[in-house]
Amino acid sequence: MTTADAFDLAEDAPAKINLALHVTGRRPDGYHLIDTLVTFADKGDKLFFTRADNDRFTVSGRFGERIPSGPAAEAENLVIRARSCMQDLAAAEGRTAAAVHIHLEKNLPPASGIGGGSADAAATLRGLNRLWQLDLTHERLAQAALALGADCPMCVTSRPLLARGIGEDLTTLAHFPALNMVLVNPLSPVSTPAVFAALTHRENAPLPAIPTAAGAERWPALIAAGRNDLEVPALALLPEIGAVLQALEKTGTKLARMSGSGATCFGLYEDGAAAAEAAERLAHAFPDWFVMATRTGSGEQP
Repeated sequence: MTTADAFDLAEDAPAKINLALHVTGRRPDGYHLIDTLVTFADKGDKLFFTRADNDRFTVSGRFGERIPSGPAAEAENLVIRARSCMQDLAAAEGRTAAAVHIHLEKNLPPASGIGGGSADAAATLRGLNRLWQLDLTHERLAQAALALGADCPMCVTSRPLLARGIGEDLTTLAHFPALNMVLVNPLSPVSTPAVFAALTHRENAPLPAIPTAAGAERWPALIAAGRNDLEVPALALLPEIGAVLQALEKTGTKLARMSGSGATCFGLYEDGAAAAEAAERLAHAFPDWFVMATRTGSGEQP
């Protein structure tokens, strides 16, 4: 029996890639203001849900052992927090939230700048909305997701988008093309709070004006015109990120850049064959790194 056979339903939690991330300020409460261009891979973690006698959370997958266990750890786990959030929403609707067994297949390295935890939380919101037949709107789920983290509303959407504010002001990009990409992480940790703390300039220029209806041929230049303001402080904390970027550049990528707060970096390629070849070369040269070829989703509605 496969994992899927033992559960009532499943939700994908695709990797989130910040193609560009500009830090434009900081609010009095400490939250940073950002402009970010985001897309989502066709690969990532996976969440499974089934009704149970008692609430349970289990983990498997390549990086399952890196997910802390025990009562104290579970209190901070975004999947558990998302389950509690949905239980509260169900109660507010006068509905009963049955006990649930949630299983996380952890395929992405944790704390790696590609939204793994946030994507898992967002998938939990979507999955429990289906399992408990709450019929909450996408907008209501995104609103609830913000309490779990600034990345979570983006991951509820899981489509190409522009995010502003602290991550809650979203504009989907219906004309955004699919991209052929390789993701690489050296499997060395870098702390998101430490990266933001190491920023020396927090009042940076926003993203250049991006026409939301731009044709596919314009997007490579629009992406290249951006930057990641977190790349410099992340490099100072973890110089190995520089080695990852150099390794990607040597594969002939059209653009190599760090995603989010790192340490995952991405390279863009002309087609899927070029991405697959680059991933094979990198995996052979750096067997201790996480390397994944992927194709991102387009902006078209599924």
